[in-house]
Amino acid sequence: MPPARAEPSTAADDIQALGTPKVPVAKDGIHCLTIIGQIEGHILLPSQNKTTKYEHVMPQLVAVEQSPDIKGLLILLNTVGGDVEAGLAIAEMIASLSKPTVSLVLGGGHSIGIPIAVAAGYSFIAETATMTIHPIRLSGFVLGIPQTWDYLEKMQERVVRFVVSHSRIKAERYRELMFRTGDLARDIGTVLVGGDAVKEGLIDEVGGLCEALTKLKSATE
Repeated sequence: MPPARAEPSTAADDIQALGTPKVPVAKDGIHCLTIIGQIEGHILLPSQNKTTKYEHVMPQLVAVEQSPDIKGLLILLNTVGGDVEAGLAIAEMIASLSKPTVSLVLGGGHSIGIPIAVAAGYSFIAETATMTIHPIRLSGFVLGIPQTWDYLEKMQERVVRFVVSHSRIKAERYRELMFRTGDLARDIGTVLVGGDAVKEGLIDEVGGLCEALTKLKSATE
């Protein structure tokens, strides 16, 4: 008996597995990439967590760069942050795309979501959306030795350097917001709401979907 032939995957299967079809091309050539929940890195998160897996995002970015049908990339963010290296990897890939990119922060673009938001060529934030700036954290087993502090400092500097180089905020101001006390309960850092992120130079403009699409379409024409 010949082996059963595998059924080709449908768009519905791709949506369930990756959150988007394999060839997500709209008629106007704009691809929409969503970064939601927690950015999952090398460690698998619990099943009840809403996550964005970086191994799913990276191939999509490669496809966006290679596809002649895709003219621009719209990035929608509503994330609480997550794995630092995975978030930086996504941000670096977005920043290196040759095609126009626009990001839109909806709800929240916290922690490592900030580098992803500023990696786009132009960034928007909704009026009620927030961005939380705070120091790098470690979870799990941690050695209380000077080398651990040095490692955290180096990783934190990678994030600061990327954000500063892709936005208008100064490194000193970003660190000041990162280590501010009294703004967050039981933590240090700063929450920027809508226009505050624009005033600080993190985000380019307050706006919504219409403004983001208009900006992207004008860049692709």
